[in-house]
Amino acid sequence: MKLSTKLTLFITGSKLAIVLLFILLLPFLVRQIASEYTNYTLHQQQKKVLSIVKKNGLEYYFQGDDNYGSYTMLKEEFIAIIPVPDSLNINTIKNSQRLLERDTLNYRVLSHTFKDHQKNYLLEIGKTTASINQYNKPLQRFALYVLITLIVLTIVIDLTFTRLIIRPLAKIIKSKLVNRKFPFEDHQKRIPTSTTDFKYLDESLSTLMNQINEAFHKEREFTSNASHELMTPISILQNKMENLLAEEILDEPSTLAIIEMMKTVDRLKKISGSLLLISRIENEQYIRKEEVKPLELFNEIVEEISHRLEEKNIQIFLNISENATVKQVNRDLLFQLFFNLIHNAIKFNRQDGEIMINDGYSNNRYQITISDTGVGIPEEDLPFIFDRFRKTNLEESVGYGLGLAIVKSIAVHHHLQIEVRSEIKKGTTFSILFPDYF
Repeated sequence: MKLSTKLTLFITGSKLAIVLLFILLLPFLVRQIASEYTNYTLHQQQKKVLSIVKKNGLEYYFQGDDNYGSYTMLKEEFIAIIPVPDSLNINTIKNSQRLLERDTLNYRVLSHTFKDHQKNYLLEIGKTTASINQYNKPLQRFALYVLITLIVLTIVIDLTFTRLIIRPLAKIIKSKLVNRKFPFEDHQKRIPTSTTDFKYLDESLSTLMNQINEAFHKEREFTSNASHELMTPISILQNKMENLLAEEILDEPSTLAIIEMMKTVDRLKKISGSLLLISRIENEQYIRKEEVKPLELFNEIVEEISHRLEEKNIQIFLNISENATVKQVNRDLLFQLFFNLIHNAIKFNRQDGEIMINDGYSNNRYQITISDTGVGIPEEDLPFIFDRFRKTNLEESVGYGLGLAIVKSIAVHHHLQIEVRSEIKKGTTFSILFPDYF
């Protein structure tokens, strides 16, 4: 999972957790707010009443009576002033019930005692709890809407800021890691960023890629030079051995020894030639501008290798479309690629075996498959069959040598994809997928 995706999920998840927690606490918070606001309102009314009493006296409320009581038409609020004993001293706000005109109602009541002209009075100001709670749900909805709006706004801001912060990292990954073809460019562009960690990562990757390029070029140069330089002394040695065999003075043991030496030299010559071919392919010395019909190519290969088929009595089934054409290829290299695969299919096949060559399309890409009924490749060897001089774990202890290494180099040169499936004692299938533009 990408870092940006993880950050997005974390930011969204944390905000949703906050929303959920707020929703759970919202009813309690709204009740607390409503209760505190009611208390504040009751205190304000208390101050107003006491201010009027101080200014106008209790007669302003009593008007000849011994006490005062008044409530609104819907009995949502009331005010009462009654004389009480001097020993009574109250200053509270609490919920209690009141009987008004035979109706028992629940009120939030402020009770406060005060003195006027040496007499003690009790002031009570009440507000029905129903009227207090009637705004709870609208307040909850309003608070929830405000919270959701703020959450969405903060998510957008967080995601925008996060994208800006990690944009250099995405550029580093895209320019230096994703779909990069080896060898890399000689000069790596630096990604502009103000984040020290990203700068360090970018510089480290560029340095590492340059070191890999340098080591790769040195290895290529060594392989090419060594293979090229070996060809001359090998050819000279081979000619001298041929001249020795032409002389009549040699006895039979000496002749046989020279013949064995010539076989070894010939093998060394083939190895050097193969290494030189791989080096030239990797150095892009072959041009890919030809158009080739696979059917014609395979007919030539089968004709050239027919004697090997007869030795093991192997039947080859060629099912290639006559109209199929691949473009932007090097015909000689493509010939070598399929020749090596068919050669291996014969070499590791059983007596009276079969080789099937088919073509078709896989995910809109042209594909050629070469299957045999041979000994198969052990599963543990499959990841290494294209390595140079790799040995297998088969009883025959034969190696795949440089044949498949050449196949891999040609495939990379042509941007081909190779897939291998194999099963011991049942056979092996090589699938060659051509790029979309073929």
